[in-house]
Amino acid sequence: MVSRRKNKVTPPPSTCPLKLCMNFIGGAWTPNIIWYLSGGPRRFSELKHDLAGVSAKMLTQRLRHLIEIGVVGREELPTSPPTVEYSLTEIGCELKPAIEAIVRVGEKLKAQREAHRR
Repeated sequence: MVSRRKNKVTPPPSTCPLKLCMNFIGGAWTPNIIWYLSGGPRRFSELKHDLAGVSAKMLTQRLRHLIEIGVVGREELPTSPPTVEYSLTEIGCELKPAIEAIVRVGEKLKAQREAHRR
């Protein structure tokens, strides 16, 4: 029987910041919403179009969650009819490099998988 090696990594604090962050942004569509808002403010209909396949209900739920945790801001514009724009908050903008890094790794994994198929 092979003995189990001890992990050399210090365990995270009981309220692990990584786990907390991933719980906030790991939901379906959430990284995609952050991705599209990183380009600037978007209206609901624009986001719905950007996220082909997302239902209005799901997009509403995700936006409300992101607003609640302070990652996305919601601004009502004084237009007729009323218009609402969503944008990343300051802390939401800090997630952009992390999302971009995940996309880069995803592209490498995709290329690697395609190379193995050949």
